[in-house]
Amino acid sequence: MTTTTPQATAATPVRLAAHHTVTKRLGNWTTDREFEVRAHHGVAVLDLRSPHIPAGEIRITADLDHAVLKLLVAEDAALDDWDLRRTGRSRVKDAVGPNAADGRRVVVTGQLRRAEVRVHRGGIAVLSAMFTREYWSDLRRAHRQGGFPTVDDPTRTA
Repeated sequence: MTTTTPQATAATPVRLAAHHTVTKRLGNWTTDREFEVRAHHGVAVLDLRSPHIPAGEIRITADLDHAVLKLLVAEDAALDDWDLRRTGRSRVKDAVGPNAADGRRVVVTGQLRRAEVRVHRGGIAVLSAMFTREYWSDLRRAHRQGGFPTVDDPTRTA
């Protein structure tokens, strides 16, 4: 007689689709560490600077075709794209590159087909977040309720 024990199921990743559109997730929008991004002729923006995301490795599985994935990360984050398959003129644009400090580790896997992953850190990440409609909505909300906007800097408390 054999008995089976229920296996622990891994947490399902947050799914983000950007097909012929721009999809943005900015500010304190999640507490998860696993993401699945699929984009076809679109742009997906993920803000991973939130202090609400638990410590540890952030994993992103990307399936991009003629698309862009923009990651807003902390200044000391390290990007690991070793298992990312690239075809065509695909690339990962990261000014700091593998020489980043030993901060949070972001692992990107999956496949790029004539697509690119852009990594914005520090001040560039703040500017990328500030030049959006979501920032202006957050600014109006902060003005009405009293307080500070959090889209540009998620570490700031509202």
